Amino acid sequence: MTDAAAGPAPEVIIRSERVITPRGIVPAQVEISSGKIIAIGPPDPARGGAVVQLAADEVLLPGLVDTHVHVNEPGRTEWEGFATATAAAAAGGVTTIIDMPLNSLPPTTDAAALAQKRAAAQGQCQVDVGFWAGAVPGNEGERRALRAAGALGFKSFTLDSGVPEFPPLDPDGLERAARQLAELDSLLLVHAEDPDCVSAADGRGYEAFLRSRPDEAETRAVARMVEIARRTGVRLHILHVSSAAVLPLLGAARADGVRVTAETCPHYLALAAEDVPAGATQFKCCPPIRERANAELLWEGLRAGMLDCVVSDHSPCPPALKGLASGDFGGAWGGIASLQLALPVVWTQARERGCTLADVAGWMAAVPASIAGLETKGAIEVGRDADLVAFAPDESFAVSPDMIVHRHKLTPYAGQRLTGVVRRTWLRGRGVDPGGEPRGRLLTRREDRGDG
Repeated sequence: MTDAAAGPAPEVIIRSERVITPRGIVPAQVEISSGKIIAIGPPDPARGGAVVQLAADEVLLPGLVDTHVHVNEPGRTEWEGFATATAAAAAGGVTTIIDMPLNSLPPTTDAAALAQKRAAAQGQCQVDVGFWAGAVPGNEGERRALRAAGALGFKSFTLDSGVPEFPPLDPDGLERAARQLAELDSLLLVHAEDPDCVSAADGRGYEAFLRSRPDEAETRAVARMVEIARRTGVRLHILHVSSAAVLPLLGAARADGVRVTAETCPHYLALAAEDVPAGATQFKCCPPIRERANAELLWEGLRAGMLDCVVSDHSPCPPALKGLASGDFGGAWGGIASLQLALPVVWTQARERGCTLADVAGWMAAVPASIAGLETKGAIEVGRDADLVAFAPDESFAVSPDMIVHRHKLTPYAGQRLTGVVRRTWLRGRGVDPGGEPRGRLLTRREDRGDG
């Protein structure tokens, strides 16, 4: 650790008996000045500055980085907006989110739309916000400008996205996009399901919906994307892996030197198809929640490093679009709102499997920050932003709608008892009050060039 007595006097000191650092879990004080961590060392009462002493049951975590969040503003702000999404993030220990290029109107597929997105977010954000752009048919000429304007990478679909203004790329379009993004040294993020393997599934039965999006839909699409990455050299990121059958493909590709990373989501790790009641459309997402045995294999893949990170895929909508009255999985919007609950959902499951808080911090902070190129985020380390979380890992709570901060309260976790409570969140060394003054910055490709 850095010698805390060697540098200038800090503005703030946060002390804890358990601090998650890249070198392990240690008792330490974290010294902060001008929003940055300037030193980490043994607790030293002689050091000046305002002191925050964490309680004995609290652990100091790095602020989480959630790289898969659908904010939907502008255009569909009634689904979710920057004010509510970032307040929910702060309440859940997430200090940085990356916004997906859909389902806002317009989608973030040209530089003008990115400017509109940033204008809508300005002054509303409780945490820092970066932006992915879209690679869709017809916007080849816009991608360089989007990259120059600060987009962190480009998302594409291999099948219908669910909204007409963000169409998928066909295999030739994906290949061209990959070559272009490789030249731009950008990241290609892909929702990978093969449309030829996906069928319609109406009705209240979850089993029929699950059969309509089989494992093969993911494995075929991922195999195709891996080959494209192999030919083009693009940095490829596979979004929301739900099927453990994908894991051998990822392992083999990496062994061959293909630059591919992959994420999964809390709902794929914590929920099981066997437990979804008929008509419970709050569980619908695409790709789908699969069987319990599959979830265990995802955990094995995560611990083995075949899956790199865990992000929320927070994809909310007005409750009416979930079709709860009919319970029709075919007509319901596919998405789960879990931004605020992601950390306790994952920790509840992780601790049962012998994983540590350091593991969780890697999956939910350090690795997502690295994938997005945010060099000052994701770890408690000298020189990084002082984005921190006081977390009580042994305290439990029952999920109820009145505690939810994001715009709509519908969640498949309602009534569940989870372990792990976020007690306080700091953004660049200052405590975040979800109802207080927004101090989040809008990030660009170089995180330190965000707008203050």
